[in-house]
Amino acid sequence: MRLPWRPLTLSPAPGSRASSVPAGMLNFVPASSSIDAQSLERLRGFVARARRLFVISGAGLSTESGIPDYRSEGVGLYARTDRRPMQHAEFIRSARARQRYWARNFVGWPQFSSHEPNSAHMALQQWEERGKVHWLVTQNVDALHSKAGQKKLTELHGCAHRVKCLGCDAISPREELQRRFVALNPDWEAQAGAVAPDGDVFLEEEQVLHFRVPSCSNCGGILKPEVTFFGDTVSKPVVQFVHDRLAESDAVLVTGSSLQVYSGYRFLLAASDRKIPIAILNIGPTRADHLAELKVSARCGQTLSVIQPL
Repeated sequence: MRLPWRPLTLSPAPGSRASSVPAGMLNFVPASSSIDAQSLERLRGFVARARRLFVISGAGLSTESGIPDYRSEGVGLYARTDRRPMQHAEFIRSARARQRYWARNFVGWPQFSSHEPNSAHMALQQWEERGKVHWLVTQNVDALHSKAGQKKLTELHGCAHRVKCLGCDAISPREELQRRFVALNPDWEAQAGAVAPDGDVFLEEEQVLHFRVPSCSNCGGILKPEVTFFGDTVSKPVVQFVHDRLAESDAVLVTGSSLQVYSGYRFLLAASDRKIPIAILNIGPTRADHLAELKVSARCGQTLSVIQPL
């Protein structure tokens, strides 16, 4: 039986606030100077002029919540280690690769799932409430926009808080799978290494040999996080939906993304073709700098939280 896809709603805990970025987490945020008054004023003017703002967010938005990214100079995964993320083809063809992935994810899940939205997430949610944001597309899989209360949202690469069966397409909460992992591996222990961007930690090969991975409780199929792994593609209906929202917009703001992955960069090319003005807020260069009328290098939370859209 094929179960219908249903979005899993995530809400912040009662009384929760945007995280203030504990000092120990800032090692995932690349070095940058504070935004100067002139750049801030230009960005504020760009946002104020927009009536239907289209926002693209990336990993640089979540580093201030303590989640590392891949590419940031000096602090990203690629700079800190020679480890690389799971490839789609490897996950599909190799039971050993799936065992390794899920063991690492199991260990890292309690910490990864506990991260809270920061001031950048909360600012964008408030902009939506005020009618400024027409649509937000995130390349992140951490659910922090959902936790912040964002409604007009497309998670371009899926969400690590959901699990999909490759056999029957059933979608289930990641927390449910965590309970199944615990039941199947009551005596299993592992010493965790460095934290990776997508919710897992690094473990040595011998540590995962006896880790047991459950199958889909509905059909016995292979379980996979409902995310787009490297080497996979975003579905055509999702891409078309985002293009349609972009066509309805009158300005594009990129926040915390280098746009090195084509799945997000394509929308900047489309915006440029449509003569839609583009502004970029990101520490370091991006693939679309040449397309933007305004580029600001500063922390997303520090910057977005002081802009009050008209």
